[in-house]
Amino acid sequence: MPIPLFNSIASWLLKKRYHQIELFLKYPAEVQQEVLEQLLEIAEDTEFGKKYDFNSIENYKTFRDRVPIVSYEEAEPFIERSRRGEQNIFWPTTIKWFAKSSGTTNSKSKFIPVSTEALEDCHYKSGKDLLCLYLNNNEDSQLFTGKSLRLGGSKELYEDNGTFFGDLSAILIDNMPFWAELSSTPSNKVSLMSEWETKMNAIIQESIQENVTSLAGVPSWMLVLLNNVLEETGKEHLFEIWENLEVYFHGGVSFNPYREQYAKLLPGKRFKYYEIYNASEGFFAIQDRNNADDLLLMLDYGIFYEFIPMDQYGTEEQQAIPLWEVEIGKNYAIIITTNSGLWRYKIGDTVRFTSTDPYRIKITGRTKHHINVFGEELIIENAEKALEQICQKTGAQIKDYTVAPIFMSGKEKGAHEWMIEFRKAPEKLNAFTESLDRALKSLNSDYEAKRYNNMTLKMPKIHMARENLFYDWLKSKDKLGGQHKIPRLSNDRAYLDELLKMNN
Repeated sequence: MPIPLFNSIASWLLKKRYHQIELFLKYPAEVQQEVLEQLLEIAEDTEFGKKYDFNSIENYKTFRDRVPIVSYEEAEPFIERSRRGEQNIFWPTTIKWFAKSSGTTNSKSKFIPVSTEALEDCHYKSGKDLLCLYLNNNEDSQLFTGKSLRLGGSKELYEDNGTFFGDLSAILIDNMPFWAELSSTPSNKVSLMSEWETKMNAIIQESIQENVTSLAGVPSWMLVLLNNVLEETGKEHLFEIWENLEVYFHGGVSFNPYREQYAKLLPGKRFKYYEIYNASEGFFAIQDRNNADDLLLMLDYGIFYEFIPMDQYGTEEQQAIPLWEVEIGKNYAIIITTNSGLWRYKIGDTVRFTSTDPYRIKITGRTKHHINVFGEELIIENAEKALEQICQKTGAQIKDYTVAPIFMSGKEKGAHEWMIEFRKAPEKLNAFTESLDRALKSLNSDYEAKRYNNMTLKMPKIHMARENLFYDWLKSKDKLGGQHKIPRLSNDRAYLDELLKMNN
């Protein structure tokens, strides 16, 4: 089939889905309630379904009152039984795959169940929806005249008791339809290579020969790849290699610290950036407008959403609320019930709604990734925004960072200690530190109050990291590539102390 014709047919098929998306845009509460009813009905004869008598649950309130909210640690015994081959525990169809996810909050691996329904109705459906929304906004797109350069953390799948575990990207590649590989680079063989640095070189050698029209992957790791591509080819920017490159689909970490660096690699205003919000547990939201900084919550992927206001989270007063009760501007922890059998599961992420018609969100951080040692309630969103503001003013470029508290000792006040690896360092670190402090005060009134006259917090302390410090730290933990992330904010000093030792 000629490429332009294939491009036209693929675009037409994907855009047909937009009519279904319009349905949950118009009736969000009804669609979410229907998702909950279907999940309860499907799982009523499972061990969980019988334990909590899913058959008699007729509304959300009963569901909320009867089924407990759980963390991974509380769900783990049931997941481990499922990994050993037991079935019909929390989901009726066979659970064959488990996405191995260590995240950044715990060194112990998590094994997230992935059902056939989740693969088809969530992960693959979301991939098509991402393209659908992009094409709906960009009628002149030539996306399918070339290939998508995808960068996942794929490693091989491992078998254990008849079940398989590995990175989610490896599970997706193992099950994806043949046409998906035809439209992607590198090949599945290269994508599944486990040694990161060898894989990086193989990706470059394969992809520079292709007509790449889109990029897909985590911003931090994609930046490493793209800089290596320029070094290998000796080109100034990426359009000299791939002249038809038109969009970058990104997620996994905040894009803000990397925005200026991508602008240099991809000069010009015609290039588009589209953010996604996905995890091992499911695919949740997609940027649905050009140049937007918020994401449309996708409501028909077999996931039922609840939210706990962060000012209540972890207290005796905490109360989950359904989607139709959320308020714009509040910070919430997300609770999900999914078509892989996760029931009222704390995913560990926090979001803020920017709109309720339709429901759009911004990812604000992690429930465990904030600093509140001194009552300052500093969240990742504050840190990212402050750094972005200062970098725009000073021309500095940040590669990676992490922050931890300096605890009070005797009469010594506390402070925040930063380790920052700059791609382009500021001329004066003291001035940069003062600007960061001012920006954080303007963005967070709790931080400002604690900094007033050095009452509780002193001026932040910043260390300049040596080149590749964070890369070497991740490498020492066998966490290079893919979804592995630098822990940005922490209430303890474990990460920072390790980095300080390596920095010396």
